[in-house]
Amino acid sequence: MLSYAIIRLSDHPVEAERMARWFHEKWGIPLEAYRESMDACLNGNGPVPQWYAAVEGERIIGGLGVIENDFHPRKDLTPNVCAVYVEPDRRRRRVAGALLRFVCQDMARQGVKTLYLLTDHTGFYERYGWVYLCPVRGDGEDADSRMYLHNAETESL
Repeated sequence: MLSYAIIRLSDHPVEAERMARWFHEKWGIPLEAYRESMDACLNGNGPVPQWYAAVEGERIIGGLGVIENDFHPRKDLTPNVCAVYVEPDRRRRRVAGALLRFVCQDMARQGVKTLYLLTDHTGFYERYGWVYLCPVRGDGEDADSRMYLHNAETESL
């Protein structure tokens, strides 16, 4: 049986560097960009940005963030869930679903009822209450991706 905890960076500031490195390794976004966003999380006054990790013992097995904009021109669709990732050996064990539920509930408690998510996946996020909204072309991309939304007031997870 898989046993893990979901942590919020703002509750565990000591994890900032480890989380920044983990996300950098998974997505290839410059490490400094993650460090800056996580510093803003820890030093900010609002709910965004925020970072989450699923931790099994000392190992990060999954994670995601909430940022203002996930590299796309639709500035009106904010904030965005970003960098959703689960380690390959921990996939198909409901870790992503637990992370998505946790972030939606946590953001709703902080007054953020609607979240957006840009992805190339089809069919995955619908399982967790996300609704396809429209096509959006990510910055520097050649093709459109799918923009989803989750609204805590109209959708239960």
